[in-house]
Amino acid sequence: MISAANSPWQALEGQIVVIDCDAPFVIVGRLHAEGTSYLELVEADVHDLRDTSTTREKYVLEIRRHGVRPNRQRVWVRTSEIVAVSRLDDVIAE
Repeated sequence: MISAANSPWQALEGQIVVIDCDAPFVIVGRLHAEGTSYLELVEADVHDLRDTSTTREKYVLEIRRHGVRPNRQRVWVRTSEIVAVSRLDDVIAE
């Protein structure tokens, strides 16, 4: 759980978030907790973009339309690898 009242992640706790990583990964899951150098997501989809011909944007749009298909019960993401975080609900579906 996110315990610090002044944490920037507190507003996203319990929500499904999209994490764009510096590496060719996109991770979608429910934000559960934070540590000093990581975020913990549960019911997460960790997707390696090198394994597909689709773009990051198209992949995230498909998740927005059809829902998250978790392939991890729990995953920890180093905050130093994060480029962007948004709520899945904030992804604009065409």
